[in-house]
Amino acid sequence: MIRNCLNALLKWKNSEYRKPLILRGARQTGKTWLLKEFGRTAFNKTVYVNFEETPSLQGLFQADFDIARIVTTISIFSNTTIDAKDTLIVLDEIQAAEKGLTCLKYFSENAPEYYVVAAGSLLGMGLHSNISFPVGKVNFLDLRPMSFTEFLSALGEESLANAIEKQDWDVLPIFHSKLSEYLKYYLFTGGMPEVVKIFAETRNWQLVRQTQNQILHSYEGDFSKHAPVEIVPRIRMVWQSIPAQLAKENKKFVFGVIREGARAKDFELAIQWLLDSGLLLKSHRVSKPGLPLIAYQDLSVYKLFLHDVGLLGAMAGLNAHTLIEGDKVFTEFKGALAEQFVMQQLSLKSERFIGYWTNERSTSEVDFVVQDEGDIIPIEVKSGENTKAKSFRQFYEKYQPSKAIRTSMLPYKQEDWMTNIPLYGIQ
Repeated sequence: MIRNCLNALLKWKNSEYRKPLILRGARQTGKTWLLKEFGRTAFNKTVYVNFEETPSLQGLFQADFDIARIVTTISIFSNTTIDAKDTLIVLDEIQAAEKGLTCLKYFSENAPEYYVVAAGSLLGMGLHSNISFPVGKVNFLDLRPMSFTEFLSALGEESLANAIEKQDWDVLPIFHSKLSEYLKYYLFTGGMPEVVKIFAETRNWQLVRQTQNQILHSYEGDFSKHAPVEIVPRIRMVWQSIPAQLAKENKKFVFGVIREGARAKDFELAIQWLLDSGLLLKSHRVSKPGLPLIAYQDLSVYKLFLHDVGLLGAMAGLNAHTLIEGDKVFTEFKGALAEQFVMQQLSLKSERFIGYWTNERSTSEVDFVVQDEGDIIPIEVKSGENTKAKSFRQFYEKYQPSKAIRTSMLPYKQEDWMTNIPLYGIQ
């Protein structure tokens, strides 16, 4: 499979300001595969240590942070001579090794010549108490589920994927029907690498859903394994409420959906744990589209999305028959899949702040508002081909943004005040 993060890893390797790298991401998003592939294609040798699978090495950093000793031990364990110039050192599930994260500081300060990448699911990484985190001594890279273009590449449609990434609107309209069909597939399968692989090889919808359900079960098992015991029940309640939250006309997160009388303070730690674990994505309401956009966020009002649209459909019990019933897949439970898809695509740029706008009375709403350098861009998501958007027009007339985007199942079209981009082209 082609993962776009490989390009980011190559930039890290070639940077003169390189520090040890922490690759973050939820479980089963493909971190281990990505790092092994990076080592295979960009280095002469790769030394891989998984601390969860190797209890004997979990105490490697306890005695001291002598890098020579640590490198020698890893070299003996892997039966590989480590040459700082051409060897990638992968420390996987580093949260399982006591003081493992702290050791990255000493690689940065005392042995910056080594190429060191640490990985570990956010279901544990950095969430322990009493950990000395190497602030300012590491680089970060986030790995999310496969994007729509990565999905296309996995199905052998690299040329279409490249055209979308280049936003080639002279070519893409010719393939509008084909891309719309592929998007339906993606909304069902999502971007979890194992699921995409199974779909690419079998086109078996039942097997796809079975695999998604297995991933969901493993996540719920991880709640008990990694989270503080006192908040595990609340984590499950928040997690299981997401489909119902997104099925509302107004998708703002409402604590009363979890249980009657629920309050923010009862669930804020559970929500933060899921966000830190990479399992949820968050979009805050902004009061106005000013610069910088983050300064106008309302911290108490937000929407929560899953990290993967396919898992959302699995949690909601979306039937594969919706794929053959016209555009029904886009309009299921009030367009939640379309909005979830756009949130995922926008989140691929991890440094981007993603908000949404409502007026003070919440009678008008724009689905997403993002900052692109010096521009504030409103994005309206329309499920199917019904593109009436009164609130979107009101927003434009009030704030006069330099660019406005509506995304729907209609082909690309530049209008006098806004641009219609097909859902498959949003990024």
